[in-house]
Amino acid sequence: MKNIRNFCIIAHIDHGKSTLADRLLQTTKTITDRELKAQTLDDMDLERERGITIKSHAIQMNLKLNGEDYVLNLIDTPGHVDFSYEVSRSIAACEGALLLVDAAQGIEAQTISNLYLAMEQNLTIIPVLNKVDLPSAMVEEVKDEMVDLLGCKREDIIHSSGKTGLGIDEILQAIVTRVPAPKGDVNAPLQAMIFDSVFNSFRGIIAYYRVLNGTLKKGDKVKFFSTQKEYTADEVGILRLSLEPKQEVRAGDVGYIISGIKVASEVKVGDTITHFNQPCLEAVHGFEEVKPMVFAGIYPVETDDYEELRTAMEKLKLNDASLVFEPESSAALGFGFRCGFLGMLHMEIVQERLEREYDMNVIMTLPNVSYFAYTPKGEQLVINNPSDLPPPNLLSHVEEPFISAQIITKSEYIGAIITLCIEKRGFLKSQNYLTPERVELVFEMPLSEIVFDFYDRLKTVSRGYASFDYAPIGMRRSELVKMDILLNSEPVDALSALIHKDNAYDLGKKLCEKLKELIPRHQFEIPIQATIGAKVIARETIRALRKDVTAKCYGGDISRKRKLLEKQKEGKKRMRQVGSVEIPQNAFLAVLKLNQ
Repeated sequence: MKNIRNFCIIAHIDHGKSTLADRLLQTTKTITDRELKAQTLDDMDLERERGITIKSHAIQMNLKLNGEDYVLNLIDTPGHVDFSYEVSRSIAACEGALLLVDAAQGIEAQTISNLYLAMEQNLTIIPVLNKVDLPSAMVEEVKDEMVDLLGCKREDIIHSSGKTGLGIDEILQAIVTRVPAPKGDVNAPLQAMIFDSVFNSFRGIIAYYRVLNGTLKKGDKVKFFSTQKEYTADEVGILRLSLEPKQEVRAGDVGYIISGIKVASEVKVGDTITHFNQPCLEAVHGFEEVKPMVFAGIYPVETDDYEELRTAMEKLKLNDASLVFEPESSAALGFGFRCGFLGMLHMEIVQERLEREYDMNVIMTLPNVSYFAYTPKGEQLVINNPSDLPPPNLLSHVEEPFISAQIITKSEYIGAIITLCIEKRGFLKSQNYLTPERVELVFEMPLSEIVFDFYDRLKTVSRGYASFDYAPIGMRRSELVKMDILLNSEPVDALSALIHKDNAYDLGKKLCEKLKELIPRHQFEIPIQATIGAKVIARETIRALRKDVTAKCYGGDISRKRKLLEKQKEGKKRMRQVGSVEIPQNAFLAVLKLNQ
């Protein structure tokens, strides 16, 4: 065990984690040059297309140093704030972390956030200054920032370049010398913590775990703590580029187990595996329960696909533990699921993965957040869907979640960013100059305001320089109203939204105009109305497709034409009463793009 090292790489998005991981794999000869491709560990098409890491990836490397053989277990983590739950799980399986900072961009918001996650778990931090070969690298300035943030010595910071391979040997040496070996007893009862799992259509569910105590052998009878179900370890092994079977996995190691589990709900991330005959006394302290930030409905386009969608969601949850869902139904869309996501990018990725990996055509409803509604008697109701809000006569007040938003930017963009945040009902709490050029702004603002387009607009006003990170700070009372959209006098529950009273008129007007563009014309006139309670605050009308019924009348008496027009008018009126309005899928996503 003294020659095992478990470490992860943490950094802000786009600071070169996956490229550095490639160089480490290459230097330790874990993969051959033939197997190597850019961002080797990012194995999803989506990750390669977008150039971001979505999933943590574990891989084992062997290193010979000073005549000794070492085993290094590396976990490459995502950098985007929406995937911070992946990072927290990876950190729990490690003793050390490489903190990567881009020499051209300096310390950014997510760097600080991930650093605090690692410090809470008492990980050894190795500071690495990456991309020092770039012409725009500000090596000395960024080193000053790192010394201020970490309190480390300047000589502890390793210079590296993932592209050229500079500093890779120093990094490997620092991992061996600075990161402590895992603690644990090989002879104690088995205690292993699951930190990830994947579904394989031929072999069932494969769980990835970190062994804290004991030894897991092939053929052992094991049980999972949370479900108390027992299984046989058909295959155990370690994680290389592909799975590598072994006869046993010992304390301190990271490995996988295949035991023919078919039901997704039987494997929980954070659960403990132990022997059936000689169980350990207590479960490992797992991870905190994930708290979804954004809620949206996912519905199948064809209502018959509901069961298939449920199966797809369960398989996806295995691979993405931060996804939360429960069944719900909608008058407009039929049966579907109410899903909780960690942010807008997470929501987009889940929708794309459902379409690509499971061939599901889905409709997403308006994203919103979770509110607390209070009745005059003092009862608290949790509102995940605007349609659940009680009527005004049964409502005392509503509370909404607030966040503390940390924005790091260049000083020249402060004005534009403060204007944007105040427009989104934010309060400036503090403003700290990290260097004469870089400023940290801390705002308190409602989570519902950043759900739609805040991140995109922040990038626009700061020309891509601002980095953004947020943390929930609790619920606060707000003047919120429920805005309904009526189509042909029928409410469409999938388009309802809970919004602040001051923004209701503007949003209602914009939404009605957008729907008028997107909904095709019908044989009858369709009024689109935005309402709060019984009060209509905005209205647009889609004109009817009209057939010229008087075309066949050549001259003659006007009363003949009038009779035909009156008959047509009656028909349109009857059609409007019984006709249903076809809403195209892109109309449900219209609200997200209102400001574009």
